[in-house]
This record gives sequence, structure tokens and C-alpha cells, in this order.
Amino acid sequence: MLGPDDPPAVTVLNPEARGPLLLVCDHASRAIPKALGDLGLPEEQLHRHIAYDIGAADLTRRLAAHFAATAVLSGFSRLVVDPNRDLDDPTAIPVVSDDTVIPGNRALDAQAQARRVEAIFRPYHAAVASAVTAIRDRGQVPVMVSVHSFTPVMRGVARPWHIGVLWDHDPRVAVPLLDALRADGRWCVGDNEPYSGRDTTGGTVETHATPAGYPNVLLEVRQDLVATPDGVALWAGVLADALGPILSLPSLTAARHYPRN
Repeated sequence: MLGPDDPPAVTVLNPEARGPLLLVCDHASRAIPKALGDLGLPEEQLHRHIAYDIGAADLTRRLAAHFAATAVLSGFSRLVVDPNRDLDDPTAIPVVSDDTVIPGNRALDAQAQARRVEAIFRPYHAAVASAVTAIRDRGQVPVMVSVHSFTPVMRGVARPWHIGVLWDHDPRVAVPLLDALRADGRWCVGDNEPYSGRDTTGGTVETHATPAGYPNVLLEVRQDLVATPDGVALWAGVLADALGPILSLPSLTAARHYPRN
């Protein structure tokens, strides 16, 4: 599946970091393996949100540098295989995304799907698992922050939020983060908006953090706000200021399960 001219399936920043923070960016890249061509899509479609989370990779890199934290970034487009999905989910290799048909994903047989999973999906999750293990081996409890971005408009409906904080039943990071972002006074902050983190399955957080009782949160920043270097710098500063004090909270130093109802 992957050749010498392809990027790596996963990039790990600061693997020797000493703190508990672990940043993950599931939709960091719009790259497609050369063996798959362009999946039958025109180039402009590969620059849209259907291919990757615009601005998320740069934001993750900035936060990793600020906190000297380990970060794991996916190497290929979510259109090839989405690492933030259960493999049984039909959107893991989407045939349609935001009303756009993906010709190269139509009528894939099991072998073709398996090649993508083995080359791209499994290496990404192996890297996340390895980063979690490294933190645990230092005697720390991982604090996972998953970085995403969302479109300003979806199906003709404007989304007012500047940032969304997605969480399930573990409030340890999400609630103080919501409080800090709202106290800033500049932002419309979504609590499980524009998507909900409640009772979801198959994502990176649900795979590597929730079952073990590790503190976690998923961030969704509106894409028009992080589409430029200046926007990324602004939001990296906003999130660094908000997250910094939270990372030292005593409640984050132990694994704790919050059962779903």
C-alpha cells in the first residue's frame, strides 16, 4: 500500500516528553497513498474538510511545542480510512462524505479494505498505544487531548461556536476547560457542540483513554479560525492558557472510571 514516496502512516512528536499530556490528531493530513491515486476526486475536493481537519495538525504541533508534550498525528486522509472510527462503522472508509461521492471507495472488497487498515489505521493506533504505555511506565496517568476542527457551516446551517468541548462522563478536564474558555469572554463555547461526545464508540479517545479511566477531552475548533498561521497561533495561545492550570489538578493523577448510564 505505501511506497517510498509516501509520507509515514503516523508522526510522533516529542516521544521523549516527560509530562502526562498526550495530544492526538486523528485527521491531521489530506495525503492519499500514491497507489490509490486521487480516489477519483478532483484536487479541490482534497482541500476540503471531507479530506482532513483544516488547521488541526498545525494547532496540535503548536500545543505540543508549548507543553513539551508527546503528540501523535495521522499521516493520511480520513477518506482513505478514518482512524477515529470503529472499523465496523460504514464511515470508516466512506463512500459518501458531506454529499460528495468518493469513487475510489466504492465496491471495495475485503482485501482492499484490509490493506488500508494494516498500512494506515493500525500503525496510528499502535503509536497512540505506545505513547500511552510510555506515560504509564513513568508512573503517570495519561491525559489525552484529541484535537479536531469543524466547518463554519454544515448543510446550510451556520455554526455559532468558536470551539466545542466534547466529553462523555469524565468531567475532570472538560468542565474546568469549559469554565476557563467561557471566562475568557471572547468565545462562543459549545458543551458537546457541534457534536456530542456522549456514549460514542470506536474513536481514539474511546479506544485508548475512556476504558482505562484516563482523563480526556476532545476539542473541536472552528476551521475558519485556524485556517491561517495567525489563527493557529491565536488558538494555540488560548488553549495553552486554558489547559495549563488544568493539567496540574490533583484529580488528573489517578485513573478513574465514570460509567455510562
